[in-house]
Amino acid sequence: MLDFLQNEIPLSNWVDSLVDWLTSNLSGLFSVLQVIGESVMGFTTNALLAIPPLLMMVILVIIAYFVFNRKWGLPIFILIGLLFIYNQDMWQDLMNTVTLVIISSIVAIIIGVPLGILMSKSETIQKVIKPILDFMQTMPGFVYLIPAVAFFGIGMVPGVFASVIFSLPPTVRMTNLGIRSISTELVETSNSFGTTAWQRLFKLDLPMAKENIFAGINQTVMLTLSMVVIASMIGTPGLGQGVLAAVQRSEVGNGFVYGIGIVILAIIIDRFSQSINRTKKKKHLKSERQSWRLSLQ
Repeated sequence: MLDFLQNEIPLSNWVDSLVDWLTSNLSGLFSVLQVIGESVMGFTTNALLAIPPLLMMVILVIIAYFVFNRKWGLPIFILIGLLFIYNQDMWQDLMNTVTLVIISSIVAIIIGVPLGILMSKSETIQKVIKPILDFMQTMPGFVYLIPAVAFFGIGMVPGVFASVIFSLPPTVRMTNLGIRSISTELVETSNSFGTTAWQRLFKLDLPMAKENIFAGINQTVMLTLSMVVIASMIGTPGLGQGVLAAVQRSEVGNGFVYGIGIVILAIIIDRFSQSINRTKKKKHLKSERQSWRLSLQ
């Protein structure tokens, strides 16, 4: 027994062998994904950069004004924050970062919501996926850079790959939680009317769980943004590269400026993503009040 414990388990060799096998046998798939990813992200960044910065600021301020009940607090913050980023010559880095956040969040949502639905419908699937999610959430984000570079090299695509893995769990967990939190009375009523599985999913499960789902999406978006600096270590362009360069050169001032840029972007994204959930909740409460009034008449 003591001899067994003294023998080191070659786990690192096993992982290296698996990565080497995937790299050699699925290199064609990774190349296709890299080309598609670079094309999509290049198009998105160029489309964002094609909009004049001042025009984009005005558009965002107007949207924020109407979304937040015609209050000027956040619109003024958006205007001042984006003017600061533009003044510090960080606009292109900002658009690269926004592209990373948008693409990573969309991919994570496309994967996470269906996975959460599957977990909510099967105890077996939940028992299998839950430990994997625990592993993904507790593993340091830097570790995801290693397979990302092995599969896709350096650039924006491996940054998205690492960001998706790091930010996926909240959407999966909150979707599963939201659907499982639906009261048994509603489920039984739905079943008594003979609804199919798809009808129940789209007319009961998702509408009732949307508050939880949007909360998970908000967390996913913020986690993708938190990967900006980490992803810059593998050549992902954006505000994170400015922070990384400042650290490497011990430039406290530049690091502080780029850090402020990331904070401004984080606040803007967080407020807008939360407003979507808040708007959905208000509409849901309003429809419930109307149906209640009709039932009383």
